[in-house]
Amino acid sequence: MVVVVSQILGGAGLAAGVTVGALLAQQMLGSDSLAGLPIALFTLGSALAAFLVGRFSQRWGRRVGLGLGFAAGGIGAIGVVVAAVTGSVPLLFIALFVYGAGTATNLQARYAGTDLALPAQRGTAVSVAMVSTTVGAVAGPNLVDPLGGLAQSLGIPALAGPFLLAAVAYLAAGIVLLALLRPDPLLVARQLSAPATTADAAGPLPRPRAGVFVGATVMVLTQVAMVAIMTMTPVHMRAHDFGMGAVGLVIGIHIGAMYLPSLLTGVLVDKVGRTPIAIASGVTLLLAGIVAALAPSDSLSLLILALILLGLGWNFGLIAGTALVVDATEPVNRARTQGAIDVLIALAGAGGGAASGMVMAATDYSTLSLAGGILALLLIPVLLWARRTKEAL
Repeated sequence: MVVVVSQILGGAGLAAGVTVGALLAQQMLGSDSLAGLPIALFTLGSALAAFLVGRFSQRWGRRVGLGLGFAAGGIGAIGVVVAAVTGSVPLLFIALFVYGAGTATNLQARYAGTDLALPAQRGTAVSVAMVSTTVGAVAGPNLVDPLGGLAQSLGIPALAGPFLLAAVAYLAAGIVLLALLRPDPLLVARQLSAPATTADAAGPLPRPRAGVFVGATVMVLTQVAMVAIMTMTPVHMRAHDFGMGAVGLVIGIHIGAMYLPSLLTGVLVDKVGRTPIAIASGVTLLLAGIVAALAPSDSLSLLILALILLGLGWNFGLIAGTALVVDATEPVNRARTQGAIDVLIALAGAGGGAASGMVMAATDYSTLSLAGGILALLLIPVLLWARRTKEAL
């Protein structure tokens, strides 16, 4: 229950950067080509945070690692608000980098649900933590207009309004975890996994199994495809005269599609298998790219459909990939491995976010969307190779 509450709060915090980060940078920098920079910055920040949260969790447990990660994200959100008020671009960049800690922590919290789960229930365990994010993540984008009004009444630029919510949500999530996550699930799992408890958790990792590499590949490719298309959707919509309410609606539905199907996806991953659901991820992301590429610029309904498919494809890939990684690790050093993998996921997202603005400036939204969908299909050959090894799938 503690993890569920923290995920609800964390979902509200991450929605701010997704919804208005690119628009705030566009406003402050006066350039469309750099509109993908906020996603790149807070994703790079999340890469560092993923490493640190993984290490802290390995040494001191999930409570300390996740609690400190959310607290850092809240501090970064406050910095974004201050940067918007003062018009300081350097501060904006630094604050977005720190804000990324909240994103990384929100993502790593999914592992806390698997620490004490049986192997046949790991997909479902991941899904419980993820679906909890839906409440805050969907509410956040749909509060863009009222939060903008609140910000303006306080003398703050409207686009910084959602970061006020992010600051409160992330700090509250950190406090909840630090105060209430007792006993710590990772520490309990380590105690129960004798004789692994005699191993040195700070020592070298065991030889990685194929499932670690395959799961990481699935999550990295789905992250790049999703972030690239999602980042530029608000910019594309604003360029075609959609209001902030419509932008918030599309992103809110997209984030809902990222997390809300988790309970069903988790069951499918456990019952049908990791590989089939991971393949479904690549196919769904391709469909998302095709729909986004072919949608008329004034069609809100088709953009919503494209972003639903985009979120669903990401959901399939993340839960299947996470289950593969958990299957291939042991409690004695699981958190370190998971943190290292989430660093790769974050760096991939940073690359996708940064490249998306340049690709769109050089071509258009349709080309970007189609390229993202095709990229996701690369995970299928990796999965087929892994299945032939018969080691982990």
